[in-house]
Amino acid sequence: MQQTFFFQAMVYLASAVITVPIAKKLGLGSVLGYLLAGIIIGPAGLEFIGQEGTDIMHFAEFGVVIMLFVIGLELEPSRLWHLRKSILGMGGVQVGATSLVVAGLAILFGIDWKQALALGMIASLSSTAIVLQSLNEKGLMKTAAGQSSFAVLLFQDIAVIPMLALFPLLASDTNVPVVEGGHSHTTLVDSLPAWLQPFVVLGSVAAIIAVGRYATPPLFRIIARTGMREMFTATALLLVVGIAVLMTTVGLSPALGTFLAGVVLANSEYRHELESDIDPFKGLLLGLFFIAVGASIDFQLVMANPGLILSLVLGIMACKLIVLFLLGKSFSLSNNQNSIFSFGLSQVGEFAFVLFSFSLQEGILSKEITDMMTAVVAISMAFTPLVMLLNEKLMLPRLTVKQDEPEKESDLVEQDNPVIIAGYGHFGSTIGRFLQANNVQATVLDSNSDNVDYLRRMGFNVFYGDASRHDLLEIAGAARAKVIVIAIGDEAKRLELIETIKKHFPELHILVRSTNRYDAYDLMNAGMLHIYRETLDTSLRVGVDALTLLGYRAHEANRSAKTFFIHDERTLKRLSAIRNDDEYVHAVRETQSELEQILQADRTAESLRVDEGWDEGSLIAENNELVK
Repeated sequence: MQQTFFFQAMVYLASAVITVPIAKKLGLGSVLGYLLAGIIIGPAGLEFIGQEGTDIMHFAEFGVVIMLFVIGLELEPSRLWHLRKSILGMGGVQVGATSLVVAGLAILFGIDWKQALALGMIASLSSTAIVLQSLNEKGLMKTAAGQSSFAVLLFQDIAVIPMLALFPLLASDTNVPVVEGGHSHTTLVDSLPAWLQPFVVLGSVAAIIAVGRYATPPLFRIIARTGMREMFTATALLLVVGIAVLMTTVGLSPALGTFLAGVVLANSEYRHELESDIDPFKGLLLGLFFIAVGASIDFQLVMANPGLILSLVLGIMACKLIVLFLLGKSFSLSNNQNSIFSFGLSQVGEFAFVLFSFSLQEGILSKEITDMMTAVVAISMAFTPLVMLLNEKLMLPRLTVKQDEPEKESDLVEQDNPVIIAGYGHFGSTIGRFLQANNVQATVLDSNSDNVDYLRRMGFNVFYGDASRHDLLEIAGAARAKVIVIAIGDEAKRLELIETIKKHFPELHILVRSTNRYDAYDLMNAGMLHIYRETLDTSLRVGVDALTLLGYRAHEANRSAKTFFIHDERTLKRLSAIRNDDEYVHAVRETQSELEQILQADRTAESLRVDEGWDEGSLIAENNELVK
């Protein structure tokens, strides 16, 4: 079997290219796809890679460092300051409580208290790489669960530093380091006097901030002027690698250092360029890291002790989940957000591999324990996508249904307005303000109590309540109103409301918002005539402006947009009835060709080229040009 660099690269890339799309297609996420790829090509599978997988994992951990840099770029200092309570409060309590609980259980099973404490601290850490990647893929980073997860993970990354400092104190005098060929964990600061070490560490952090704030902008400006994109990418990588080397030299976490540099550069004009240049390296290295984790699982050890290892995996994950859930409750996370937060962080993280290695070198943990726990950590990481999927499919629907039940009674009193607006987010509130400006009174219903309270403070007359309830619509005056505007964001809830109206208030005109073309098909099939795709008008306005900037006459661009709109609305009904994919693709091509012919005919029609009423400004400008 070849073991050249290119062969190894081919194996890693081929395994990822095959398994990740399949995992994504099955709804399992890319992380589980990478892990499966590692298991398949690792010693337990096809044996394309052996023990070198561990070395590759240490190299691929640099993907975590780059990821923290990119996250820092997206996190401005003001936002970081806003999260300080979550970082210190949630993160501090999580690490402390989990460490004590796991350590206590370990002592109960007869493990020495020093080893138990080390195991507790290691188990308290979660996987930054897996959690953030999964939350990003699911678009949950901006939610309360995503922000809380990020805060806890950031504190955990910082907590690794004091843990490394504390571990030597836990070393037993009777234990002898057993690492063959191991290297002593020494850094530059270790050789310095104790009083000088804090100054060197703090000076390094200050140097990163100063360089990021004052030196990098002019440097990137000079590089940008060369017009060589590869040099910009090389400079960005140099910055990240340089910080990682500096942090490692002084004994700090390289991930923490690059995160700090990212935050400092978050307000830089080169932020987006840096992010786009670094991002591909982050993705590839993280993928490599997950493959290496999958390949590092010692299935021989697992098969020799299946019950013990499975019990350890489930026990540790259950302990972490309970602590996280209680923590989320104490910080007022809603049930569904708390569920995402708790299940997402229930695994043990990649820093555990570093701490196990360090514990072995210091003689804190024996080789038997570290081998066993390494398998436990790897399996808990591999379980994470499945656990998150389980939460998504089984737990969240129950919690969401429970949460959707009204937490308080509606305060709606009998109304008699000609218009009812269901849903008062950005879409509905624009309609409401427009009607109010035209002296048209509307009864507004919204099921988000926080949103209702906020809008009322702003002076809007909004009532709390689920508009799909028949009795609530009755009180809102649906029997006497002329029009109801359905501006609810939830597609399923919109269809539910439509059914209620059709059943109890058939005379009411329904104007309904749709998320996109496919949602419009469902609404059309539900019998709706007045459907408003939320992005269509804005997209056409952008198109008109683009044509105008390209030199088209304003009236010509507006007429073209109007023609497009009418044609698109007309073809929508025909396309909504097609269920076969091939037929649908063929029909879309036909309608696009038809539209192009119509617009072409419009452009060449002589009678339409003279339309002075549309574009007085441009005609005057053209006339002035002719006069000159």
